[in-house]
Amino acid sequence: MKQYETVIGLEVHVELATKTKIFCSCSTEFGGAPNTHTCPVCTGMPGSLPVLNKQVVEYAMAVGLATNCSITQNCKFDRKNYFYPDNPQNYQISQLYKPICTNGYVEIKGDDGEKKQVRIHEIHMEEDAGKLVHDDWNDCSLVDLNRSGVPLIEIVSEPDMRSSDEVIAYLEKLRLIIQYLGASDCKLNEGSMRADVNLSVREYGAKEFGTRTEMKNLNSFKAIARAIENERERQIDLIEAGEAVIQETRRWDDTKEYSYAMRSKEDAQDYRYFPDPDLVPIIISDEWMAEVKSKEPEFRDEKMARYISEFNLPEYDADIITLYKPLADLFEAAVEKGSAPKEASNWLMGETMRIVKDKGIEPDQVKLTGENFAKFLKLIENDVINKTVAKEVFEAIFDGGVNPEAYVEEHGLKMDNDTDGLKKIIEEVVANNPKAVADYQGGNKKAIGALVGQTMKATQGKANPQMINKILNEILNK
Repeated sequence: MKQYETVIGLEVHVELATKTKIFCSCSTEFGGAPNTHTCPVCTGMPGSLPVLNKQVVEYAMAVGLATNCSITQNCKFDRKNYFYPDNPQNYQISQLYKPICTNGYVEIKGDDGEKKQVRIHEIHMEEDAGKLVHDDWNDCSLVDLNRSGVPLIEIVSEPDMRSSDEVIAYLEKLRLIIQYLGASDCKLNEGSMRADVNLSVREYGAKEFGTRTEMKNLNSFKAIARAIENERERQIDLIEAGEAVIQETRRWDDTKEYSYAMRSKEDAQDYRYFPDPDLVPIIISDEWMAEVKSKEPEFRDEKMARYISEFNLPEYDADIITLYKPLADLFEAAVEKGSAPKEASNWLMGETMRIVKDKGIEPDQVKLTGENFAKFLKLIENDVINKTVAKEVFEAIFDGGVNPEAYVEEHGLKMDNDTDGLKKIIEEVVANNPKAVADYQGGNKKAIGALVGQTMKATQGKANPQMINKILNEILNK
């Protein structure tokens, strides 16, 4: 039986985190009412002229430098002509002839467990199109141009990946680099990171590539993995049946786990590219490039190594925390304020991930502020609240905006350290639970847990657990 190799390259579109669009001053904020973030420039009105947003160039340059690309110090914009309802100008301002970044790579762990370089052919800047909103009830499509003109970079890889696992590893690496740079939030669910998968198959040992297809409409890593496996099997089935694979663009339906043809795949000549006459070339000086390079943050790999060596965190903890920049920011904010690193890690690894799962959100959507997280940990460290109450407080502050100190004060949750009062309560608990006392004194030391639980119930969870255990042991061991 023939064995086939999958060959995959990606085109990754990333919306940049600028406050305004690439060629006008309209807001890039996600979720506004349709067609409210628009002006004559981004709606393609005749006579309107684009003005380049400098921050777009700096973000593109930063991503290029962080992915080992060469920077094109004299680059320019071109017009890519196509006619779709969500493209009001009937062309997209992009870069074909002189993209800002070329010949880079990112390093991932390959299928064989070894380090592998995925080459980046280029990174270019461009404007986003609008979007169509399909109204099935009225059988029509409406156009929302809020997204038109939002700045994008497109990261085009070489066909170096051989499996869905390698694709996800590559995308994760890109996402983390870009998030750590602050160039984008890379939220796939909001479309600020989108990947088109170019895939072909060939017999193992063959030198020539097979006919490739492009898969679109992939808005999660799981969808990307499913689409890759489906398209691989579809192409192999065609080849085995003696049929030809057609070069085309296909749309993935993740609900049905099925793809269907959209159109034949275009080549560059189909778009009739030509230099944009309204935008001057971009000249990037050595000094400007050095300034952008100097602002590079500590990236995930370096941060993970530092957490292990400097804070003695287990590798597992460091791996999970640094995988999501907001968690790393929370950890560092707490440690900077004097919290014990392992205690901070425990809350991020435990309660944070539990609540994230319960809410059905991603870890990079956590809104808890570093300041409040540090204050919360101090309340535990200073014996103001116990661990039982701490869980209630943590849930209250998780969504941001709630000061943990004020919450504890307002709800009367401070730990009761009144030794005499606590001793009286414990004496009553002991008197009311003769079986647990007999079990404990008969050698079943775990029976003390029932007495601790009854005491916590009697004190509404506000007692100091260490003090409860100390007093119980004194009473039971007389």
